Amino acid sequence: MINYDLTKIKAIIFDIDGVLSAETITLAPDGLPQRTVNIKDGYAIQLAIKLGLHIAIMTGANVDAIRVRYEGLGVKDVMMGCAVKITTYEAFLKKYQLTDEEVMFMGDDIPDLEVLRRVGCPVCPQDACQEVREACLYVSDRKGGYGCGRDVVEQTLRAQGKWLMNEKAFGW
Repeated sequence: MINYDLTKIKAIIFDIDGVLSAETITLAPDGLPQRTVNIKDGYAIQLAIKLGLHIAIMTGANVDAIRVRYEGLGVKDVMMGCAVKITTYEAFLKKYQLTDEEVMFMGDDIPDLEVLRRVGCPVCPQDACQEVREACLYVSDRKGGYGCGRDVVEQTLRAQGKWLMNEKAFGW
């Protein structure tokens, strides 16, 4: 269980590589990285959006497949090519008039640390690096790319009394 008042959470931001995709990337013959995604993560993300939770992606990657996948689930903020994530995070807060306490961020590696140290609810997958694990309030029992996104979204929606609350839960 996440040791945080999840009723405060208005937005969840996810990193991609090592969080919503596994930490191993296959390289296509043209040299472009190919990622896998977890279907249950996708279901939880689209449901959370339907139920009013703001879901965003913040990644250093800059691959069209990421934008297509997450915009297809309803994510409005797919922030790619983030060289310094804290700068992108601060712009996100300002854009939506959010406070740190209203944000959960799930990251897995050193580039995520500044944001993890700032948000109200820092979380990570089971296989995050040690420094990230130490900075987080919650370490999922799921590895990156294997349902850790679903884990934290479901806990948040349950705490807010929104998990399976109406017919929106039974479709895409």
